Amino acid sequence: MTIQLPAAYRAFIETNGLFEGFFVTAHEECYVILWGEDEVTSANAEIEVDVYAPGYVAFAGNGGGEVYAFDSTGAVFMLPMIGMEPAAAIHVAGNFLEFARGFQGAAAPDE
Repeated sequence: MTIQLPAAYRAFIETNGLFEGFFVTAHEECYVILWGEDEVTSANAEIEVDVYAPGYVAFAGNGGGEVYAFDSTGAVFMLPMIGMEPAAAIHVAGNFLEFARGFQGAAAPDE
């Protein structure tokens, strides 16, 4: 399985390392654990994202039964691990940079 991750995601990891902690959206504070590229590939295969939510690539978890995933445009969505399907996707951010700006205690990425 070949997975293409957005350049902004790869650049953030190279510059800041893997982030684990809270991020703030306009509506709430949530937890996120970013995955390295190898873990992205293995996790997507293990949870069969391509089968249950085609068009999405999971790149992080929240430690509570949900994953964060990119769609084909690079927008960020939250998907439940149980009942995973495109219809269950909740839009979180327009792209990874917008998502990462909410990270608490991490360097804020620039566009």
